[in-house]
Amino acid sequence: MGFPGTWMTESESVVYRVVPKCACSTIGQIMFYSDHGEFFDGDIHDSKDRMHKWAQEESQPLIEANVQSHKSYAFTCVRNPYTRVLSSFFDKICGIQRNGKRYRGNLVPQLIQKYGIEVGGPDGKDDFDQIASFRRFLLFVRDTIRWRRPMDPDIHWSAMSGHVSTFIVNGGTYDKIFFTEKFNEGMQDVLDHIETPHAVDLTQIPRFNESEGHGPKRLHPVEDYFDDLSMHLMWEIYKRDFQLFKYDFENPGNKMPLGEVDLAEVHAKLGD
Repeated sequence: MGFPGTWMTESESVVYRVVPKCACSTIGQIMFYSDHGEFFDGDIHDSKDRMHKWAQEESQPLIEANVQSHKSYAFTCVRNPYTRVLSSFFDKICGIQRNGKRYRGNLVPQLIQKYGIEVGGPDGKDDFDQIASFRRFLLFVRDTIRWRRPMDPDIHWSAMSGHVSTFIVNGGTYDKIFFTEKFNEGMQDVLDHIETPHAVDLTQIPRFNESEGHGPKRLHPVEDYFDDLSMHLMWEIYKRDFQLFKYDFENPGNKMPLGEVDLAEVHAKLGD
């Protein structure tokens, strides 16, 4: 199985396990900049060289050797499950993607037909009932994760603990797991622990939010999207994420974590 979703700087200064919808574009660009003194021109997910990625075959032996011997500092970043799944809905389901098309081709028409979801018309610009549609999307998410139908779960809404665990199960060890909500603090801690060819000043780094502007703007506070049933579904889908990464399940309106991540607990619970 190896180390899917793992990126490493060319200088091997640091290793990062990507968790989708958790500041991965910004983190990737910071890694790229720390090696080359410039940002990748375009979406960092499209880069094919100057940074090692598990998806690039020639990078795999280098990543594997590094991770299994824990040669470099390794980290990942997580996000509140409530805001993460909402972001997935607005970006991937309601939004038009970089290629000018809907995400995953026929997925959205299928959701409109089977789940009664509205997405704001062909370009996502029309008014629609965001709350009702999001709650129906959440049913679909549960179906993909629980029964793998009408399709396998997508990386953008599958549980963060699943992404984080593959790294551990195959022999990796995290030195740091930080929060998107405390991004500068967490990323600075990573930078303080590594030596990079080019210094990074986080105050000067733009936010590379590649999904921004793809879909309609969220019109309501986070908590308005989650009624009692939605929260029940969230617990069914993301229980481990709430528990391991210390997010507040009881209050969808509180996006901040309730405590620090216990790395020993994460390695113990996700390593089996």
